Amino acid sequence: MAHASPPSVAESPLTCYFGSGDSLRSRSVSDVILSGRIDVPAPPAHLVADWERDAASLELEPGDVEALTLARTRARWADYKHCVKAMADWTRGQGLTNSLEDVLADSEVALMVCRGARYHFDAVQYGGAAFCNLFLSEAKDLDLHFPRTGLRLPLQRGVAVVFDTGQPHAVVPRGRTDFDAADFALGQDCNQFFLTWELSIENSHVLQALKITFDTNPANALHLKEAQIQLHGARVDVDPATGRWCQSE
Repeated sequence: MAHASPPSVAESPLTCYFGSGDSLRSRSVSDVILSGRIDVPAPPAHLVADWERDAASLELEPGDVEALTLARTRARWADYKHCVKAMADWTRGQGLTNSLEDVLADSEVALMVCRGARYHFDAVQYGGAAFCNLFLSEAKDLDLHFPRTGLRLPLQRGVAVVFDTGQPHAVVPRGRTDFDAADFALGQDCNQFFLTWELSIENSHVLQALKITFDTNPANALHLKEAQIQLHGARVDVDPATGRWCQSE
């Protein structure tokens, strides 16, 4: 299912400047968010225990999002390939593939963990990509919240989502519209594990599905030195507690 809502007048125009080759390129930030729930097998208890130990070794702070080792998961989880196939089938149903190519097969995949997630966007580092996430944890009364569109996805095993890396988002308690580190204190069972693929937005199917427009301000892109998002021509960040746009320091 695709969810989209037009940006408010106060939030337009929004432009992402991202690295393309040796220069920066401008593009729109998509409000289209593809989401659904697919049938994927539960990871075995011994594997989840491995993930929890690995997460503990990282000493995650509330709001942290980190990568875990994927190779061991592939070796120890016979159903891993079924998860990937289910995700590939779902993305195909969203119009992200054709008979000649599979965007998942051409994309980097990583195993991630988050202990909640502060409001943020990822376009400074990943402006040339859309994120494709498959959540593997059981329901823990947490939502993936997109404050710009108002969409929230109750997180549970099998939730699949594709979204623009320029789209602000967070993982917060059910129904909340703010991030508070106290909600993810040590001793609480709140880690979320998920697979993520980086889909190139220059792939024609990704471009069409997310309705992204390239070269929205090529003249400005020529003068910038680093990737960024601009609102009304000024560089902006996201308030990590509320998800609101704020002036970049």
